[in-house]
Amino acid sequence: MAYSLISSSTFLLSRSPNTTLAPLNKHNFPLRPSRARATAATIICCSNSPTTSATRSIVSKLLLFTKPSSSASSAFESLFVFCGSVVLSFTLLFSNVDSASAFVVTPQRKLQTDELATVRLFQENTPSVVNITNLAARQDAFTLDVLEVPQGSGSGFVWDSKGHVVTNYHVIRGASDIRVTFADQSAYDAKIVGFDQDKDVAVLRIDAPKDKLRPIPIGVSADLLVGQKVYAIGNPFGLDHTLTTGVISGLRREISSAATGRPIQDVIQTDAAINPGNSGGPLLDSSGSLIGINTAIYSPSGASSGVGFSIPVDTVNGIVDQLVKFGKVTRPILGIKFAPDQSVEQLGVSGVLVLDAPPNGPAGKAGLLSTKRDAYGRLILGDIITSVNGKKVSNGSDLYRILDQCKVGDEVIVEVLRGDQKEKIPVKLEPKPDET
Repeated sequence: MAYSLISSSTFLLSRSPNTTLAPLNKHNFPLRPSRARATAATIICCSNSPTTSATRSIVSKLLLFTKPSSSASSAFESLFVFCGSVVLSFTLLFSNVDSASAFVVTPQRKLQTDELATVRLFQENTPSVVNITNLAARQDAFTLDVLEVPQGSGSGFVWDSKGHVVTNYHVIRGASDIRVTFADQSAYDAKIVGFDQDKDVAVLRIDAPKDKLRPIPIGVSADLLVGQKVYAIGNPFGLDHTLTTGVISGLRREISSAATGRPIQDVIQTDAAINPGNSGGPLLDSSGSLIGINTAIYSPSGASSGVGFSIPVDTVNGIVDQLVKFGKVTRPILGIKFAPDQSVEQLGVSGVLVLDAPPNGPAGKAGLLSTKRDAYGRLILGDIITSVNGKKVSNGSDLYRILDQCKVGDEVIVEVLRGDQKEKIPVKLEPKPDET
């Protein structure tokens, strides 16, 4: 195949050392230098083949030995350029140009510094991010065979070299089997090590080769600032290993656990696109360190609206450590059921209204009173908790926030409003019944 590059510019030709080409003027030939530059064809050719040498000779003869009359100079110039271009094009087309080399140089793509950093971050952390498929057992209506049907999917990431994978609890909730898929499409069955419904965190374990397990770098969320760049990697809508970028839009937000409704404090708000399937995936800072787990979005439509939430890594760290060591999270409780915050506001008071305090629970043992009805069906309000250990309690979120700072076995002073009187009652905290 031969290539002929022809354009309207100055005539350039590779020639032998014995050939002399010079601009032609009216004293030698009627072709003037200015017009020669304007009308001649540019032909770039590098070749050592005999055919190409013959081509050089033909063109040289056309240039050096053709003398048009002065009256027909303009017409001859056009005809000369046309004939020379046609001859050279056909010569190159049918000649052997194996030794010829024609190059079209494409400038190297240059990325900006921030683009290079983003590309490097994605390439280094992608092997640590996995796709998690939630499989549920279903019985075929006709054959009565039990089949495993995918009922949802999410994201996760490798926590350590022992095969532990961290994700959201709501990603694996109700699963009979769980499959973990890496970026290279290698898949492994996973077992549940433990989960914390209140904070929406779960830990899985897979038996994978050591070279597959690349733990993600763990960062710190205590010193985050609004405005700093963040990166989310996950599998939105089943599109594996998708990267989205944004900034931290807010800090110390509070959301409710999808499983228990218990509040999750100090949540990170970001405008990085988080969609269904991103749940359980990592939120990274600009150095590629984990700062949170993508867990929820605020969106009436169910798609990203620019308001996403991530559980801070400082919270996740303590939970994962307990789940890996003990398979559960030991969290203290008062052992009460309380009324919705709106009901207490309608009474014109501030606090948590105790609806039920079972006698075998911590609050019941300490003597807190439940809400009940008298013999005539009239409602008798129970105790209203106004503070714990001197910290004001205005609603249920305040109560949970205080209890999260306590440990099982701690004794707390609960101040309650009983009728028109305030009383302080010591209560010894106990673990949840299903965690004993």
